[in-house]
Amino acid sequence: MKILIPDTIPLTPELPDGWEAVVIDAREAIPAEHHDAAVLVVWGASRRHLASAAEHLGELRLVQSLSAGIDGILAAGFGPGVEIAAGAGLHSLTVSEHALALLLSLLRRLPESREAQQRHEWSAELGGLQPLHPEGRLTTLIGARVLIWGFGQIGQNLAPTLQALGAEVRGAARSAGTRNGIEVIAEEDVLAALPEVDVLIDILPATEQTTGAVGREVLAALPDHAILINVGRGATVDQDALRQALEAGTLGSAGLDVTTPEPLPAEDPLWHAPRLLITPHAAGGRPVGADERISMNLRALVDGTERLHVAAR
Repeated sequence: MKILIPDTIPLTPELPDGWEAVVIDAREAIPAEHHDAAVLVVWGASRRHLASAAEHLGELRLVQSLSAGIDGILAAGFGPGVEIAAGAGLHSLTVSEHALALLLSLLRRLPESREAQQRHEWSAELGGLQPLHPEGRLTTLIGARVLIWGFGQIGQNLAPTLQALGAEVRGAARSAGTRNGIEVIAEEDVLAALPEVDVLIDILPATEQTTGAVGREVLAALPDHAILINVGRGATVDQDALRQALEAGTLGSAGLDVTTPEPLPAEDPLWHAPRLLITPHAAGGRPVGADERISMNLRALVDGTERLHVAAR
């Protein structure tokens, strides 16, 4: 039996007896000699690659994505007999790190400090004696009220770190309850909660329901000093509304790791929005535990047991 491994990441999963791993170009069509593969691992694949796999891999039983998002794989047209497993959880640590980095950079005004450094200016405004909670500006996580919208594995990983730094953390998900000791409110209650939120962290997936979820109404409901962080999907934020809120001063600042489209065009006015920090979809990009996930799902496939994070289709 054959498993196809992408050349975009070094992988050495443990294989069951009788299985062979073949490294292939993730940007090109699947070579004819490998059309008998039973498992395909996807990371950084081109549309051409996925379309070729969907069309030609007649023995395919499982597509193992190393990305949490699998929209491109679902759109490729794999048959109903092919399971598609997401890489949920493989990016929890790295995306949590990046979300925290964006947030702390904005709280501690690191972009302004960098600008002052370039001017060779020891800024009295940025350093020296500072109030902990100045009027109209958020400068610390101590006592900050944080809402993580999209409270999956990444949010549950991030929440304890924020709490350790002094924040009061809640999650928002489709249903209310408690997850890992964190209070979770239902999505329909988010709007009412926003006036008491200092930091809104968006980790929403891209779906029909979440497109533009962080729009004018949500941004208007947040306090003027609030910070928005998006490490979910670019489509979940109305970028025009975000830019206008930053320009009007009705939002304190924002950090985006994702945009629509990607890459963000050089002429897009979002680049010029004040108090905005943009990173080029850098939060993930390094799945942690990929070999173990591939091995577990491959063994489950061989044993006929349940595979992890298989998408409903």
